[in-house]
Amino acid sequence: MSRNGEDGQSSRSFPPLPERLPVDVFDSHCHLDIVSTPVQEQLRSAKAAGVTRIVTIGCDLPSSRFAVETAGEFDDVYAAVAIHPNETSGISDAVLEDVARLAAHRKVRAIGETGLDYYRDWAPKADQHRAFRAHIEIAKRTGKALVIHDRDAHDDVLRVLDEEGAPGTVVFHCYSGDARMAEICAEHGYLMSFAGNVTFKNAEPLREALRTAPLDLLLVETDAPFLTPIPHRGKPNASYLIPHTVRAMAEIKGVGVAELCTAIAANGERAFGPW
Repeated sequence: MSRNGEDGQSSRSFPPLPERLPVDVFDSHCHLDIVSTPVQEQLRSAKAAGVTRIVTIGCDLPSSRFAVETAGEFDDVYAAVAIHPNETSGISDAVLEDVARLAAHRKVRAIGETGLDYYRDWAPKADQHRAFRAHIEIAKRTGKALVIHDRDAHDDVLRVLDEEGAPGTVVFHCYSGDARMAEICAEHGYLMSFAGNVTFKNAEPLREALRTAPLDLLLVETDAPFLTPIPHRGKPNASYLIPHTVRAMAEIKGVGVAELCTAIAANGERAFGPW
């Protein structure tokens, strides 16, 4: 997927604005740089849906720099900076030092997305592990949250966190583990951020994990422009569509929408700090 918006989204129309949430929340994981509308427009539509805060994520140095610049320009945006595991092939110390320098910015509140991806073979596992451990160290040194990309690598991700010593705040972005892993995350106080794929027909194991996860460890995200929730799967995603995911999560958890929104908002402030 390109980082310049040339991913085919522009040929597909965005879904309509959903009903506003009863309590404002934020999108804990979004790629503002590759959603095919201007950032200011994205923020405006998100706010109309009750999504008043957005964390935009870095996956390489250009997108991390974009995240920092955008967070510096817009009050409603925080940044996360990192090298995505799929981008770590041959990663150098100089690149990791650049990430650490970017992390010093006051609007950078997380190191991510970092972790392990065994679904694709775009980077050797040894390089992924080296980068993941380095990002953990940066998060601990800077006092920032650690935002984890974990795809088909659950056991190794948890093992590396144990070996390195996890930072004070760990967020599993687009949580993809099962109910047992949710129990392990809860035991360690790791936050679990659920995306639109929790609404997909084949996602019952993910829904069972959501039922297991405690309210005080839940976040919600779009991972926009990816993972558009039902009923708009196949359309472009953006932060303003989070209400669909939140309402589905509330139904799965058996709690009120306002109660879930309140918990998500509080968890986000605890993870990323007050705005």
